Amino acid sequence: MSAAQDTALQRTPLHALHLELRARMVPFAGYSMPVQYPAGLMAEHHHTRGAAGLFDVSHMGQLRLEGADAAAAFESLMPVDVIGLPVGKQRYGLLLTEEGTIIDDLMFVNRGTDLFVIVNGACKVGDIAHIQARIGSRCAVVPMPERGLLALQGPQAVAALSRLVPGVDKLVFMTGAAFAWQGADLFITRSGYTGEDGFEISVPDAQADAFARALLAQPEVKPIGLGARNSLRLEAGLCLYGNDIDTSTTPVEAGLNWALQKVRRSGGARAGGFPGAQRVLGQLDGTVPLARQRVGLVALERVPVREHTQLQDSAGTRVGEVTSGLLAPTFDKPVAMAYVASAQAAPGTRLNAIVRGKPVPMEVTAMPFVPTRYYRG
Repeated sequence: MSAAQDTALQRTPLHALHLELRARMVPFAGYSMPVQYPAGLMAEHHHTRGAAGLFDVSHMGQLRLEGADAAAAFESLMPVDVIGLPVGKQRYGLLLTEEGTIIDDLMFVNRGTDLFVIVNGACKVGDIAHIQARIGSRCAVVPMPERGLLALQGPQAVAALSRLVPGVDKLVFMTGAAFAWQGADLFITRSGYTGEDGFEISVPDAQADAFARALLAQPEVKPIGLGARNSLRLEAGLCLYGNDIDTSTTPVEAGLNWALQKVRRSGGARAGGFPGAQRVLGQLDGTVPLARQRVGLVALERVPVREHTQLQDSAGTRVGEVTSGLLAPTFDKPVAMAYVASAQAAPGTRLNAIVRGKPVPMEVTAMPFVPTRYYRG
């Protein structure tokens, strides 16, 4: 990345630290972000799976929704249960278009006094405008650009973070609470996007650099860039917005049925009432045909299969397209996610990926590719 490019991009509170650590910086979501450090993607990936990796995710959007009607208002935008979320609990959500397709996926926590929401960095401006336009008259929509966001992921993350922030070990997967470090107010959730145990930490910009350095001083912790973040989430079978989900995909096509609670489904106490409900609920109960589905694929030859690669059946008919793919570092096999015709979506189905004009045999498989290790208590 040239100096001119870097100057034109936004910088996270850890920008100086990344340069000090000799990270290779790239443009991402309008920010100058580290794609990898000198150890390289493979080493970073394995370190996170075995110990603890520190990610700068300050490009993500943070906001809070305030007011007595905030939960009901937010629930009107998504097919998930917001009203019934207990204090201290976190949930995965999906903003939908009127056609039932995905504007963005997000995480939110009921903090009692407000809903704390984290949206994807590339989508945050549009997301906040969308939320403000639709429910801003019912609750206060307050962006939080003054805060950075760090993710500490891996089986030794809890040991490292507990030395700095006593009490975080009491959190379990998808819960959050307020903590403090050297006078800085932190909000920490036990969650992340790697499939490992770990934490996401909201920290004031002014203390983000010092807090990151304190974490990196722990023997288990090393810095991790965007490259390993992508390979880790793909092994965990987790969608990347813009690749695996977007405004052309519905939650059901994406296999995100688990994120749609019963109370919002047909027959539930608060069924429907969200954008695109007729289509989404119809796909769920089978009254609206499902033409395609997201699946996992493992290549039967050691040939990496990248996004946009065409998939064909044994007769040479196009049946789908890869949305994410790489050589999985954990078990050294090419894996991918793709959308395929529903008739080709059953585990064990053999398909061919067309790589440089040649067929690479692949098999549909269940996800995640690597078992998750979330801490549930």
